Amino acid sequence: MVDADRLETDSLSYVPLIAPSTTEERMKTLCKMADSFIYLVSRMGVTGATGTLNSELPTLIKRVKDLSGNVPVAVGFGISTREHFLSVTSIADGAVIGSQVITVLSDAPAGHAAQVIEDYCSQITQRKVARDASVAAAHQPPETSAPGSAVEEEAAATTDGLGRFGIFGGQYAPEALITCLDELDAGFQSALNDPTFWAELKSYYPYMGRPSSLHLAKRLTEHAGGANIWLKREDLNHTGSHKINNALGQILIARRLGKTEIIAETGAGQHGVATATVCAKFGMKCTVYMGAEDVRRQALNVFRIRLLGATVIPVESGSRTLRDAVNEAFRAWIVRLDTTHYIIGSAIGPHPFPTMVRTFQSVIGEETKTQLRDLGKSPDAVIACVGGGSNSSGMFYPFSDDPSVQLVGVEASGDGLETARHSATLSGGSVGVLHGVRTYVLQDEHGQISNTHSVSAGLDYPGVGPELANWKKTNRAKFLSATDAQALQGFRLLSQLEGIIPALETSHAVWGAIETAKELGPNKDLVLCLSGRGDKDVQSVADELPNLGPQIGWDLRF
Repeated sequence: MVDADRLETDSLSYVPLIAPSTTEERMKTLCKMADSFIYLVSRMGVTGATGTLNSELPTLIKRVKDLSGNVPVAVGFGISTREHFLSVTSIADGAVIGSQVITVLSDAPAGHAAQVIEDYCSQITQRKVARDASVAAAHQPPETSAPGSAVEEEAAATTDGLGRFGIFGGQYAPEALITCLDELDAGFQSALNDPTFWAELKSYYPYMGRPSSLHLAKRLTEHAGGANIWLKREDLNHTGSHKINNALGQILIARRLGKTEIIAETGAGQHGVATATVCAKFGMKCTVYMGAEDVRRQALNVFRIRLLGATVIPVESGSRTLRDAVNEAFRAWIVRLDTTHYIIGSAIGPHPFPTMVRTFQSVIGEETKTQLRDLGKSPDAVIACVGGGSNSSGMFYPFSDDPSVQLVGVEASGDGLETARHSATLSGGSVGVLHGVRTYVLQDEHGQISNTHSVSAGLDYPGVGPELANWKKTNRAKFLSATDAQALQGFRLLSQLEGIIPALETSHAVWGAIETAKELGPNKDLVLCLSGRGDKDVQSVADELPNLGPQIGWDLRF
């Protein structure tokens, strides 16, 4: 973000981006705001795609020109050759080439990048421009404020926007998605205020296994030697985790919007299973994107997803984990917005997704509150594991206005916070933007997203939900982090003391619950969100025990 104090106000221009999917109403608004030029997307798709140009482009340009009063139009997306350039500039005022420049740069020999780009531009335009020192000086980049700086935080804090949680949240999305996100927000708000929607959703609670049970973990409590540890059993839900709460709510919204196809991302596979399940129930096509590394370590859930009739697409790019699955799901969604809804599984993404996911997951905390009240109790603390934040936001939100209840989240610190191999975003991250939302992000000093690590695929993500980020910043919630070894310790203890094999994600929270119970002391009550069962992780635990077992004194050789 450019420091506004260093710029004259008349030196900034708002350049709107208009896509073929932009509605007439929004196009009118954007055209009125344009004061220099309009960036027109040539077609739906992803940047860098090449091929033939949209045959409807001349009509679209004329439409934009008429609405804007003849403001210049520059066309981008898919332009990489001299032929593309000539075709576009014969009907538009300019052409934008971005991805091809990056491609040319990546192929340039070391030390020759500037010359290679100069040659490429000359090839496209058939012009040669002499460079001198004054031109080079004029094109030095402006000073910027680093992610999380005082300038950036002040600007964000004073920005009015949808889906804001303090300085976090918002809708940092490409123009091609804005109309669809607005439609989704309107549909969600309409459903919230419609008693028939809630009646329909609750009619499926028996199918989901709701309400989930709450009971005292007696032996785990005795082991901890402190507060009473109560277990909120989301692992007993249909499909084996809390993910069904959100998947069912979102598919009902999708049906109200007339969508016929569902896409989703998944890490540990539980959201993929839940989404495939509701798609099977409602007869909708389902495609699930999953990092290739997670496909390997969550083979059981991959088979379950396919067994339910959905397609699993392994993502080979990047770290081949959850972050890359989210990337591919967004890319797939943007090319078929009219028919498709993207069911995001965690409290991440641009508005309204974080609020929508938290709303459907809040049944966890609401039921907990009622069940304890029936026992004449109120919790002193509620605890959940934290990756993106779906089960934790659902557990925390109903108690967020009650300062007598501690909110405790447990992140994955992998090999340790002192190493680069962890996924503890709230403990080790900084403010940035990832997947359309402003939040805490694991990134380097240049804003490049860091690789992450966790023994649990569902917590292996470099961002976190914006509401959780705000609870951290305002000190409303406390966040611990458990290493891989400590997570296995939690896995073992719950299995051997309570006869419950938990998911590895949940195992982090089990460790955190024991530590918190010791701090609270006797005669206090804490509730652990047991977010998922561990069938899917048994092989992963067996694979990790030779390495991690000696650290916790667990020898399980056969």
